[in-house]
Amino acid sequence: MGPGNLVLVQGQLGFDSMPKKLVRVTPSKLATWVDCPRRYRMTYVDRPTPQRGGAFAHSTLGAVVHNALRAFFDLPSAKRSPEAGAALVATHWKDDGFVDSAQAADFRERARGWVAEYLSRTDITIEPVGLERWVSAPAGTIVAEGRVDRIDDRDGELVIVDYKTGRSALTVDDARGSQALAMYAIATTRTLRRKCRKVELHHLPTGSVAVWEHTDESLGRHQSRAEESAEELQLATDTLEAGAEPDVLFPPQPGRQCAWCDFRRHCPEGQAAAPPMTPWGMLPP
Repeated sequence: MGPGNLVLVQGQLGFDSMPKKLVRVTPSKLATWVDCPRRYRMTYVDRPTPQRGGAFAHSTLGAVVHNALRAFFDLPSAKRSPEAGAALVATHWKDDGFVDSAQAADFRERARGWVAEYLSRTDITIEPVGLERWVSAPAGTIVAEGRVDRIDDRDGELVIVDYKTGRSALTVDDARGSQALAMYAIATTRTLRRKCRKVELHHLPTGSVAVWEHTDESLGRHQSRAEESAEELQLATDTLEAGAEPDVLFPPQPGRQCAWCDFRRHCPEGQAAAPPMTPWGMLPP
């Protein structure tokens, strides 16, 4: 449903003159709303939350690598080495979502290699400003917030570092177009009261780093799009609470993403849109 239709429903229910409030949004909330309003409702609105599907191996892999790198930079500088980082992968490892123990062991060793190679090319003496740092700040009509993998201080300016373990290498266009990275930069600037314009995607499987340096104008464009989405999702949520029909306000948006949706069991349209993905189907080749 577009914002025009939502406004119409809101007016019919008699609360179109209610004052607007700042909407708290994370990149995940915004992406879920744009991807599929029904999935947004099941994730963030419905209580109790509908039962989700099982674990996906690629999500397990990503979480392990993130946890290992966070723990690595928490170590005293003298105890840091690529080998120590690889050992932390084993410490944090889980087998959730893998087809069997043999596949899990294969990817555990791959992840150990990725982390060791990454750290061999990284200045491991740095002391990040933030590790898994939660940032939150008002920005226009929203409160932009989220958890940043790493925030570096480079020559007096803050840099957002986001770790990735997906199937494909990432490009400068990915860094430039990422609303998540832009919102992290905005919230970091206002939370820490220091300039933050540069954002980086560090892809562990390929060792590639995609870098983009935002301007005030490019951040403003990302913020405007975030505000538009936030207005829509908050309007839909408020209207639902007033008694409107859920499927009108939060329609499904079927597509290939339905193959791995956590809530596919509750969505006939999603089941019809794509066959289910195996829990290990999105692992890197």
